[in-house]
Amino acid sequence: MRIALAGASLALALSAPALAQEYYRLQSASDLARVCSPSADDKNAATSVAFCHGVLAGAYGYFLASTPAADRFVCPPQPAPTRTQVANGFVAWLKDRPQYGNDGAIDALFRYAAETYPCKH
Repeated sequence: MRIALAGASLALALSAPALAQEYYRLQSASDLARVCSPSADDKNAATSVAFCHGVLAGAYGYFLASTPAADRFVCPPQPAPTRTQVANGFVAWLKDRPQYGNDGAIDALFRYAAETYPCKH
């Protein structure tokens, strides 16, 4: 999962100024929540949300590719939630659980996903 995050970060680093690179460096769950919920007046809101959605898609894609179906602990319903629904859900979840704010971004994302979309094996 860290590979997906690193890949998304690398892509952004190659195309963004130094200040933006710091903004998109996700070292904690709080950092991910920040980029997934930019303020309405943020001139970079669309970029921030797109980056958030890329992290979500990359992390989940890596999870699917690297985890055998029998071992999966996240099983979204069908139809699957949108990336916006997952992002908003994660932000709200973290707001209610500030103790996870300093956890790794992807670790906390999957903690949220496992609680929200548990498998029923």
